[in-house]
Amino acid sequence: MSDAAALDVFDRRESEVRGYIRAFPTVFDRAVGSTLIDADGREYLDFFAGAGVLNYGHNNPAFTRALIEYLERDGIIHGLDMATSAKKAFIEAFERLVLEPRGFDHKLQFTGPTGTNAVEAALKVARQATGRSTVVAFTNAFHGLSLGALAATGNSHYRGAAGVGLDDVVRLPYDGYLGPDVDTLDLLEKMLDDPGSGLDLPAAVIVEAVQGEGGINVASVPWLQRLRELTAARGILLILDEIQSGIGRTGAFFAFEASGIVPDIVTVSKSISGSGLPMSLVLLRPDVDVWKPGAHTGTFRGNNLAFVSARVALETYWSDSALVDSVAAKSALLAAELEQIAAAHPQLGFVVRGRGLMYGLACDGDRGLAGRISAEAFRRGLVIETSGAFDEVLKFLPALTITEDELARGLAIVRESLDAVLAG
Repeated sequence: MSDAAALDVFDRRESEVRGYIRAFPTVFDRAVGSTLIDADGREYLDFFAGAGVLNYGHNNPAFTRALIEYLERDGIIHGLDMATSAKKAFIEAFERLVLEPRGFDHKLQFTGPTGTNAVEAALKVARQATGRSTVVAFTNAFHGLSLGALAATGNSHYRGAAGVGLDDVVRLPYDGYLGPDVDTLDLLEKMLDDPGSGLDLPAAVIVEAVQGEGGINVASVPWLQRLRELTAARGILLILDEIQSGIGRTGAFFAFEASGIVPDIVTVSKSISGSGLPMSLVLLRPDVDVWKPGAHTGTFRGNNLAFVSARVALETYWSDSALVDSVAAKSALLAAELEQIAAAHPQLGFVVRGRGLMYGLACDGDRGLAGRISAEAFRRGLVIETSGAFDEVLKFLPALTITEDELARGLAIVRESLDAVLAG
């Protein structure tokens, strides 16, 4: 069956809102590790990892075994926010393997299963805890598409779909937005300290240590440290959005760890379940946890299958440094190869940026180039997406468990695809 025929039912019945199916037009059927297999048996190497959901690869056998065993013993699947053995085991593992080694005393709030719900909860509790409403967010930020989170998101494509005003968020420039020689926090500090600036004392500042959808923009260590100092000195809560950049994606468990800061609130989703099952949570400093019982609720805030695979992921990959060491080695290979690609094509003005296994190859000079490379790569058996305000960044987001051979093979396809696109 042709691709067009196989996709006919989606064209006929699925909403026009569908997105990734347009970039990767085939019917996927199976997946294992870093390989996707479509209904015709064709294999694709995956440099997309479910937009950061599958940090440990597709159908990781450690998680699959645990999920099957849990189902076979009739374990609780839906539990709202009741106590279950699956949730208890996850909380204990998270406490032992994530919180305690970092000296964090944060509480865990289990929100609805999407990242945007975690952001909504973080913004709401910050406003309750401070009694203030204004939130500072940054250029090219992506925090989700429900209305509160969308107000903090920068991209006009998404903001234009809101249909209503997006209020109570002040947008300021992210690190590097005005060039490498400008510390954009000078503006924030000036506005906070000037009663004529029009910026009311914010409840919170929300930021990504590495912006994913915004184009793989990396906040420097000094910038994040200064942001923490500015917010702490003024009683402003600092929210770190780790939904895409967390769970080992940049090397450490959290992307902000490189700066040594401790946020007041952290949002977590995507790869926290390990298996691709929906799950989100918010980490709250105890004094920020001012919720009244049931004040932020939801039918699916107790995904016990996700708790099972999340616990196994923590125990399998975060009990020692093996994963972190492996990501560091593969990150060096990825960065070196991307720098070689950029050096081989100086006329294109490529810029390489990123950390861990979260990298971008940006081409501001030809903003359509990344999309053409992505399309050509798909024809050659590689799934890789784009990001940035103009989709001008080719975005590398492979599974953390990808092998070095698979990484090299995918990078070779990128090279071949670039050559094919330039050849016309």
